[in-house]
Amino acid sequence: MKMTVKEVATLTGVSVRTLHYYHREGILIPYEITENKYRYYDAANLSQLQNILFLRELDFSIQEIKGILADPDYDEMDAFKKQRHLLLLKRRRLDKLIALLDQKLEGEKIMNFKPFDMTEIETNKKQYEAEVQERWGKTDAYRQSQQKTSGYSPEKWEAIHNETEAIYASFVANMKKDVTDPVVQDLVAQWQNNITRHYYDCTKEILAGLGLMYVHDERFKANIDTHAEGLAQFMSDAIAVYTNR
Repeated sequence: MKMTVKEVATLTGVSVRTLHYYHREGILIPYEITENKYRYYDAANLSQLQNILFLRELDFSIQEIKGILADPDYDEMDAFKKQRHLLLLKRRRLDKLIALLDQKLEGEKIMNFKPFDMTEIETNKKQYEAEVQERWGKTDAYRQSQQKTSGYSPEKWEAIHNETEAIYASFVANMKKDVTDPVVQDLVAQWQNNITRHYYDCTKEILAGLGLMYVHDERFKANIDTHAEGLAQFMSDAIAVYTNR
């Protein structure tokens, strides 16, 4: 699947301007950006957009969303359960506000401010964000990533995206080779260097963990396999050889 920004806007109801904004903020990078600056989105992008919209519906800021989605242990189904719980709390609050308005419309003089209370929603929301910080926020990798990426311009994000896609394309072009082939192993080194230069110090230990996650985390596997079926497994196997040297 390949959709233009206008087609995504029509499908989702999210304005083109907002999609561009999400791109600039680095939370929704189109899978392809042409030399003419045309943006194209794939299925993984749409899944990511849905996650973003759920979180925006719960009033998370863009910076908070960055932290949540950057969590390497991000569990989509667990996140959906938490988001559902928060939406139910919001619905309960709205029901109380509607009931209060109905009473006012019937002429009742009521000074009830409890329906306006956001305490329960905010408490649950903060707990949700705190879990992300607790899992990864104390690590050097998280701090480095936050420090490096916070000042990236849209042009910088686009350059990183293009560089990353070029490495993916090279992996795909060499999938018929054995993972021990020097060409494939050089691509793993490029991948490690890409992460280190743009995000955090990707040691062999961290890289080994990422390689396992590429095949055991369905979210990552699905995203990588959009480039070519079986690419996630190929990269994972190549990384295992590289890190065990």
